[in-house]
Amino acid sequence: MVKRLFRILCFSGFLSLVGLSPAPVLGADWSPAQTIEFVVPAGPGGALDQVGRLLQHFFEQNKYSKNQMVVINKGGGNGKIAFDVLRQKPGDAHYLTTNTTGYISNYLLGNLDILPSRDLTPIAILQDEYLVLAVRADSPIKDFAQVIKKLKEDPASLRIAVATSLGNHIHVGTAKGLKAAGVDITKIVVVPFRSSSDSILAAMGGHIELVAATTPNVVSMLQAGKIRLLAVSAEKRLGGVFSNTPTWRESGVDSDFHSTLGILGPQGLKPEQITYWENIFKRLTQSKEWLETMERNQSRSHFLPNKEAIEYYDQEFASVKEIVSDLNIPGSTKN
Repeated sequence: MVKRLFRILCFSGFLSLVGLSPAPVLGADWSPAQTIEFVVPAGPGGALDQVGRLLQHFFEQNKYSKNQMVVINKGGGNGKIAFDVLRQKPGDAHYLTTNTTGYISNYLLGNLDILPSRDLTPIAILQDEYLVLAVRADSPIKDFAQVIKKLKEDPASLRIAVATSLGNHIHVGTAKGLKAAGVDITKIVVVPFRSSSDSILAAMGGHIELVAATTPNVVSMLQAGKIRLLAVSAEKRLGGVFSNTPTWRESGVDSDFHSTLGILGPQGLKPEQITYWENIFKRLTQSKEWLETMERNQSRSHFLPNKEAIEYYDQEFASVKEIVSDLNIPGSTKN
């Protein structure tokens, strides 16, 4: 009887340990040995921060490691402050950050002294995002055509908020659309904020007339009736809460634009470290939570692993270089 009870207790203890063990990551010969830091190159609340928080929740909910993941916001410096954290940790896969098309344009404009997709390690691409132009709910500006008319008459007549820096994907993408509409984009007034949340609050307070942002940044304020959307940069009209928002083309502007969002690690990562995170991010993009987020934000899920991400970033560099050269966007604009 005693021996039988002992066996039962041992088996129960084993099940308990199994329940507490981290879930294995297939194909990976490395796993985190300490706290993982996800460094967000922007303030809290924006699209980049949302990705970090979603990953943190997914990672810890599925117990992929006995070590926790923390999200640290390091906005400013056109992303340089966040990227420098990883540059000081070569070979250490416990540090991650986000990358967007905007950092390519900032590099090309001389606003950033590193090209993250080359000076850090691309781990994966996750999604494509579209831009919207928004105004506060009671704004006298009714549609994108009215914006174009005013900016053609006087390019400095409306202030446009972007986040998190001048020359980023939001700035470049919006300028691309305005130039296609015939606006002199060298004279438009673009004001940078630390996050799109701050941009929207500034518009709601009457300090800014227009907000340019990616779709994830405007969902909550749109649903709350605090802002109105004038146009979206997608090739065709989006669904969900954006179903009533016309595209640039529907508004008479022959152009479209999307920005790619991915994940970076420090330089010098080993293949097994890259494989570990590739598999985590692949699982993330297949999860119900991720797909629901894509549906809510009307972003396009677009997973590419390390090698394909590197090739894609090289193509993106050539494409953005052409856009930046064509637009002749000034490297800096003062408020």
